[in-house]
Amino acid sequence: MSRRCQLFGTAPALGKSVSPPPRPTNRRFDPNIHTQRYWLPSERRYVRLTLSARAIKTVNKRGIESVVAELRRNGQKV
Repeated sequence: MSRRCQLFGTAPALGKSVSPPPRPTNRRFDPNIHTQRYWLPSERRYVRLTLSARAIKTVNKRGIESVVAELRRNGQKV
């Protein structure tokens, strides 16, 4: 599973960890990604989406129908 949000495209970022004696080492900042299952009433089936925490809040606010329509407009298979 790729660590990328299907709705916003949030992906891991690269940066530095700085220890108390300033010695930077490379690290990776992973997004808060979850696999979520939603019931899609219009198609009478479940859809499984890989979403960040921010995207889950957006789905709760806008509704799954609206989000799935946007994903399909952007060319993603749902």
